[in-house]
Amino acid sequence: MKKGEKNLLSGLSVTLIIVMALMGCSGSGGNTASQEKNSPVSGDTFVLGEKPLEFSFYGHYDWYTMPDWGKDAATKWIKENKKIDVVPISSGGVAKNKLSTMIVAGELPDVIWMDRGADVEKLRSEGMLVPFDDYLNKYPNLKKWAGESTLELLRSPDGKLYQFPNWYTTQPNGNAGYLVNKKIYEELGSPSLETPEDLYVYLKQVKSKYPDVVPLEVGQTAAGVDIMVSAFAENRPHTFNSMIAVPQGDELVSLFTDPVYRELLQYMSRLYREKLVTQDAFTQKLEQVEQKVINGKVAIYVASSPTEFGSKGNNLLKAQDPDAGYIMVWPVHKAELDRNKIFPGDYKQLGWNVSVITKSAKDPEAIFAFLDWFTGPDGQRTIMWGPEGLYWDGTDEEDMPLFTDKFTSDAKGRDELMNATVNFQWNGNTVYVDNSKMKFESTLPPEKRNFETYWQSEITWKTQMNTTEFANLDPASDSEEGIIAQRVFEIYEQVRAKAISSTTSDQEVLSLLDKAEADAQKSGYDKLLKYKTARWQENKAKMAAAK
Repeated sequence: MKKGEKNLLSGLSVTLIIVMALMGCSGSGGNTASQEKNSPVSGDTFVLGEKPLEFSFYGHYDWYTMPDWGKDAATKWIKENKKIDVVPISSGGVAKNKLSTMIVAGELPDVIWMDRGADVEKLRSEGMLVPFDDYLNKYPNLKKWAGESTLELLRSPDGKLYQFPNWYTTQPNGNAGYLVNKKIYEELGSPSLETPEDLYVYLKQVKSKYPDVVPLEVGQTAAGVDIMVSAFAENRPHTFNSMIAVPQGDELVSLFTDPVYRELLQYMSRLYREKLVTQDAFTQKLEQVEQKVINGKVAIYVASSPTEFGSKGNNLLKAQDPDAGYIMVWPVHKAELDRNKIFPGDYKQLGWNVSVITKSAKDPEAIFAFLDWFTGPDGQRTIMWGPEGLYWDGTDEEDMPLFTDKFTSDAKGRDELMNATVNFQWNGNTVYVDNSKMKFESTLPPEKRNFETYWQSEITWKTQMNTTEFANLDPASDSEEGIIAQRVFEIYEQVRAKAISSTTSDQEVLSLLDKAEADAQKSGYDKLLKYKTARWQENKAKMAAAK
């Protein structure tokens, strides 16, 4: 999935929100009667299936369109057996405007699925959201699986929890790394690919002997370049690039003056000048990347999730030639570095995005009860692999699904079901799902194991760094720091593209970065770094307190 619109309320006046709240619109803000109505009044728990529950759901992304609830096997079972009906509200491709309109009209949906952080806080600060604290012990799945540390980081400044996380985790996950064309690699003698210099020599060989193949594919917007920063320093995931800030002691400092980032751009500029890397990386579409990978027209593909296309390509290429396909290699790193401290990817305990329940909901506790069931083992098994008796039948002593023979014999049907439910996975439980898959895969012979799961166990999960402490550092888009952040991001994007694709020497790369640093400081970069440093230190304190 791709993250959607982030700056949802930037165009909406805070004053206007307050006015609408005082008028009683949106079920909102300081309305004591509304708060009392929505508060739990007894110790009774809501039991799914005893009575119908219907609620409206709005996915706050331009790209998101919720599929019809009850049309696929999984949600049909939930609708019939748990008596849950979810009514979609579409963004119409203009999420920011849609939400602003609903707030002003006082017609908030019951549930909003959105990015966590500053925009959630805008809704919360105006009293539009329902806190979950009274529900956590009554419905224990979220508390059990997410853990106190994760919940503590999700709490708002008032100390309450309003956000239900999606794909949260307490263990490594992710696929970032280096995918290698097996056929080409073996034909060239399976040389060492450990260091940046090894990689450079190998790419030159590929260019010489395979003129129709891209030596190094770095994907759309050259995203793979950032993954490769891990080659030049220990404990250096690409996260710091996207943060445009680098930890140094107890502070976050400039990315533009960072020696590691400067070395990365010099290296990539060299590869670009010698045509060893994708020449249209900044203009190509994702579909073009996919076609190159699945047709074996790349020697090495570096990405945040290269296994997505790699799995398809591996199957297609092997069908034509048993010796073809893709493998992964341990992340490239400078010779003097510890290979066990090289992290091309990262993961955060908080996962991806969140669901919030608004005060428009007639029965917020019932909705929370559903979300809590949905994130627990029963809900996850159902939404991932369909109702019991199809691709799984019963559970083991660890409450993990016992997959049926059909799970492997009917791969097409299984994948169709899973594809049909992917946009219903609002409360993904990474640990339960990943461990269920991994446990099952370990029972299969190597030739029958899933491509992605195999390389996760061999390499990628071992090379993803926990960067939870750097979550939620971004300021609100309409704040002073938020406006500075936008300017600095534009400078970052421009210098990154120019340094890689339009320079003729290492010195020119450094000169461009020096100018970017000066321009960023003029735009208020130092103030932004101080803001992010403060948020980072707050995160660390919360995590320490939760241990």
